[in-house]
Amino acid sequence: MNYIDFSKTKTYPAAKRTNLVTLENMACPERDKAPAWDCPEFDELIERIRAARKNERPVIMSLGAHVIKNGLSRYLIALMQGGFITHIASNGAGSIHDFELCYLGGTSEDVGAAIEDGSFGMWEETGRWMNEALIAGAADNIGYGAALARHIEAYSERFPYKDDCVLYQAYKMEISATYHIAIGTDIIHQHPIVDFAAIGKTSGEDFKLLCQSVSQMDGGVFLNFGSGVIGPEIFLKALSIVRNQGYQTYNIATANFDLRDLGDYRAQIGYEDPDYYYRPRKNIVNRPTAMGGKGWHFAVDHKVSIPNLYKRLT
Repeated sequence: MNYIDFSKTKTYPAAKRTNLVTLENMACPERDKAPAWDCPEFDELIERIRAARKNERPVIMSLGAHVIKNGLSRYLIALMQGGFITHIASNGAGSIHDFELCYLGGTSEDVGAAIEDGSFGMWEETGRWMNEALIAGAADNIGYGAALARHIEAYSERFPYKDDCVLYQAYKMEISATYHIAIGTDIIHQHPIVDFAAIGKTSGEDFKLLCQSVSQMDGGVFLNFGSGVIGPEIFLKALSIVRNQGYQTYNIATANFDLRDLGDYRAQIGYEDPDYYYRPRKNIVNRPTAMGGKGWHFAVDHKVSIPNLYKRLT
């Protein structure tokens, strides 16, 4: 069997890259006003979150990478500091954008231009440092998020912007930040030193952590912001595992936040409807709450929903 030789891949210094997202355009909870948004169902969800935290039940926030790219990291950190969010879960891209902002102060390259010559994603520091962190983490049997945070702490001088790093601040607060990886989807999987076994092991450890949080969710809340595949899939599998083991997880609240308008998202639809195949509708809003609790779908921009989440809770 012939395989391509990753050691022949050329990398480039990230400092030469033009970044579409920078710390300068990151939103600030203490400075920026939340956009107006009148939504009575959102008010009901806020009360569910308040009740969950009053009763020491988890509030898990699942994120697509665009939450970080939209400059909302400081809101996530503030929500964790306030005790409102007890677990952050994201995908590989979420970890990469967070990590790049932490050392480079910018992230998100011009993919259209870079894919033409094969330079897309070939950034030496991002690929080397993240892979080194994960290889060390796998050797020590720790999760993906903790491995990256530990690396940031060990090489603090490389990361001047760690105060705005979600995964690092979660680590400092002893809050789980877990990352759930699909092999081949992330730019660090292109790097010459990539170790797929280490990525799989550390992400597997993070999935166990997620299952532990989900096992305590009776009376808790699961929020999904813009993750169209990974977030809904890992949540449904984690829920199946904990229910299989006898954990009571039926009185739960779930909410999906995305730009897509689903109309009457609680109505039964058939295979002929394209919305049937939109995973968050089934795996977050409807199926997990079929035996109790309540699920919502909010068609709204993250730059509106997350600042309003922070505003209403604080």
